[in-house]
Amino acid sequence: MTATELESATAGFTQNLVDLVTDLDAHYIAAYLPAQDEPNIRPFLAWAQEQEIRVLLPVSRDDGLLDWAVSSDAEQDGLYGMPEPVGDLLGPIAINDVDLILVPAAAVDRTGMRLGWGRGYFDRTLGSMEKCPPVYAIIFDGELVGSVPTELHDKRVNGVVTPDGITTFPATTD
Repeated sequence: MTATELESATAGFTQNLVDLVTDLDAHYIAAYLPAQDEPNIRPFLAWAQEQEIRVLLPVSRDDGLLDWAVSSDAEQDGLYGMPEPVGDLLGPIAINDVDLILVPAAAVDRTGMRLGWGRGYFDRTLGSMEKCPPVYAIIFDGELVGSVPTELHDKRVNGVVTPDGITTFPATTD
């Protein structure tokens, strides 16, 4: 994508994420710090902080679980070189009280199956939650595809946010 296309996509992501959070009346969310090649949601994260929405960000652990920290301006490279917040770790169960979870994805199919980056952190997190709030993947428009490869541990998302809009998938009984 050109710089202009990326700037336009970032503006679209920001507006659509603001709309999603507003529509769901979410005051406590889990999100992530995007890597350089992922959709830029940093302007949205800044908006959420300005609105006093509490944002948890993941910190990868070498045992395959995610710790969580409250969003701050400080960040560092974590395991596998992914950006992570600097701050007090709240433990894996801190996510249990959020109103909305925003996750990265390589692709999502039209049934809501998410293809991640292969380490299974988010699938393990979502699979361990007693009561999971809505989960939306953030992807570029071309990453919403007809089907993705799946494994038994893979978890569906409730929808996707792209630069062009929000897509919510019908509930399934799997």
